[in-house]
Amino acid sequence: MTAKAAKPRTGPSGEPVLLSGGNPQIAKGYGDAPVQAYIEAMPGWKSDLGRRLDAVVVRAVPALRKAVKWNSPFYGATGDEGWFLSFHCFAKYVKVAFFRGAALSPLPPGQSK
Repeated sequence: MTAKAAKPRTGPSGEPVLLSGGNPQIAKGYGDAPVQAYIEAMPGWKSDLGRRLDAVVVRAVPALRKAVKWNSPFYGATGDEGWFLSFHCFAKYVKVAFFRGAALSPLPPGQSK
């Protein structure tokens, strides 16, 4: 699928519409553009964190595909049918989810919450 220009849904003030917990409302889309629109619409300090997370994933996975689904960015490796990572804004934190976390090497320290 091709990437198309994505824009966050905006309210009457022109600000991005935030769902409960401060998660930006972004239309489903494939490619870098919808992911960047999501990151730009993340409120406050979360936008900087989103840019940093995106940059780390781009550096670590050379053949990367991106999408926004269910108002969250998703990352997958080209040639793999699934997604390996997503993040989502909440009021006081950003949840980072590794979908096959038990397969990570080395395993992250601590228990999953």
